[in-house]
Amino acid sequence: MKANEINLNRFLAQSDTQFIIPVYQRNYDWTHSQCKQLIDDILEVGQNSNISAHFIGSIVYVHDDVYSASGIRELTIIDGQQRLTTITLLYLVVYKLAVLLKDKQLQNKINEQYLINKFDEEEGAKLKLRPTENNDKALRYLLRGDDKEEFNEYARLVENYNYFKGKISEENYKVILDGLGKLMFVEISLDREKDDPQKIFESLNSTGLELSEADLIRNYILMGLNRNKQNSIYKKYWEVIETLAKDTQSNESKVSAFIRDFLTIKNKKIPNKNKVYHEFKTNYPIADYDDLENILKEVKTFAKHYNKLLNPSAESDELIKNQLGYISKLEINVSFPFLLQVYEDYSESRITKDIFISILELVQSFVWRRFIVGLPTNALNKIFMRLYEDVDLDNYYESIALSLISKKGTQRFPRDNEIINNLNERDLYNIQSKNRTYFLERLENHNNQEPVKIEGNSQITIEHIFPQNPDPKWKIILGEEEYQLIKENYLNTIANLTLSGNNGKLGNKYFTDKRDMNIEGGEQGYKFSRLWLNRDLVTLNDWNVNHLKKRCKKLEERFFDIWPLPIVNYIIDEEHSETNIFDADEPTNKKLEYAVFFGQKIETRYVSELYKHIMTQLFELQPQSFFTTDLKDKLAITKKPNDLRQAVEINDTYFIESNLDSKGKFDRIKLALEIFDFEDELSVKYANE
Repeated sequence: MKANEINLNRFLAQSDTQFIIPVYQRNYDWTHSQCKQLIDDILEVGQNSNISAHFIGSIVYVHDDVYSASGIRELTIIDGQQRLTTITLLYLVVYKLAVLLKDKQLQNKINEQYLINKFDEEEGAKLKLRPTENNDKALRYLLRGDDKEEFNEYARLVENYNYFKGKISEENYKVILDGLGKLMFVEISLDREKDDPQKIFESLNSTGLELSEADLIRNYILMGLNRNKQNSIYKKYWEVIETLAKDTQSNESKVSAFIRDFLTIKNKKIPNKNKVYHEFKTNYPIADYDDLENILKEVKTFAKHYNKLLNPSAESDELIKNQLGYISKLEINVSFPFLLQVYEDYSESRITKDIFISILELVQSFVWRRFIVGLPTNALNKIFMRLYEDVDLDNYYESIALSLISKKGTQRFPRDNEIINNLNERDLYNIQSKNRTYFLERLENHNNQEPVKIEGNSQITIEHIFPQNPDPKWKIILGEEEYQLIKENYLNTIANLTLSGNNGKLGNKYFTDKRDMNIEGGEQGYKFSRLWLNRDLVTLNDWNVNHLKKRCKKLEERFFDIWPLPIVNYIIDEEHSETNIFDADEPTNKKLEYAVFFGQKIETRYVSELYKHIMTQLFELQPQSFFTTDLKDKLAITKKPNDLRQAVEINDTYFIESNLDSKGKFDRIKLALEIFDFEDELSVKYANE
């Protein structure tokens, strides 16, 4: 590696040299604010005769002694493309201004020193700066300068060129040129045979080059290849992966999230969002080109399935598309590592379409039932991470259903009685709008050959049958006691909610007025509605607690049709079952029969023994966590046992406090498991006494 301080103009003016932006680099994305900062700096140093140089950072490139067919030396830029591209745009604006001013000398100087290799006949090598494909098109368009031609694609290069065009004029272009002439940077030249460009790139990234995990992985995959192989791998695999792993509605790249899910499938462990690149690099050390192709073939295959999970409209089968649409509305992306594997089995004809659809429905039932009863969502990550391990290819659906229905505690599949209680009592109006819309849309459209779209439909809104601000007529007819009972206990329950295309007109009116409303023949009332949710309201002459309960009963039946509890042969063997420590009853006044930690049975009857065993094991595994997390204070870890009221030795040097009741010991074990990300690894079995 060679590093030199160099004048930017001298660097750009090198003859027969081309600056290549490789395909693994992120897109040119400088904003107007960054451009403003640069041009302000250039104007400042250009106007100040006391400033002889202005430092703008570094440019790192790899020189492989590679030359184009016409003899142009190629320098591969691995850091500095944003600055280099922006400086090129500045020179291009001044060049166009020189053309308008008919300043032939300035025009030729800029064009031949900073923009093109004058004597090169090969079109691809003529430009001094060779950006990636999309940016290359934009730069060529700007160089042509044909006002009759429009550039119909969005390009940040064009945006920033136009920005600079508005800032540089006949009055200040000479100051701009003086400022450009004072720009200095550190030139870092790498030799691929002697230096490791990837390690240097990682170092640059750690000092503030804000790249995504996907950017880092792309660079890791492509940086070690020569340019031909880079282009081949990029076109054949990575560009396809980037296209597939994109949310088409928001136009947002999800490559980092996809690779995270892919690694979860492979490792049965969810990588930290900020460690996806390091996990990928650890799992896939690239030895040669063939290794790389084998890795990317598999990633590309899963990316095809991920695209459909992310964008259900990409699925051609209508029935599957509908179910994927429901899963998308629920935003249960935590299920993707599991569903990607099921999708692969379906695409390889290991399971039928009917089985695939039944599993998509099962996932919804599991997640939606848990939402209705208010179970924590953080348990879902690990449930879906390991769920595919329980698949029996000969009993595909049944094995998955059995795995889910046998879960306990906070991981459980809620039973019908829990659902009934929550549908009767829970406020299901003041929940996230996406969940409320999903719920009512599914209830309305179940077995409906003419489904009603609620999301994005401004004509259909959610209506309280008993209004939020009822007309006084309600209290007169219902009486004080029933009026207050509905208002306090049933107002926002599902039984009091419906859909209407006339919510504004119905407003706070009494029930029969809302039922029969037909102002100017507009048929606003419930009796004119074609919605299933309003069908039974037509037959009622009033709305009271009794009718609320009857309607809730009917909605319960429909709920169980849409989100059923799977029927499988399942017998709970309470006598021989263990319970995850997070779901176990409090240990006060209880003895253990045994515990299971990482699949290993621990024969102990006392919580104190379990406490010592777990802490000793964890300390041996990762001692630093006992000093850098909440464990330090909670366990009062020390080398001096006499400082503790009741010391327990966890290795030859360190002791922790054990003067705690059984619940206190359990709480500290749970804290340690959460810190180590081992929540699923400890189960206990209480003794029957």
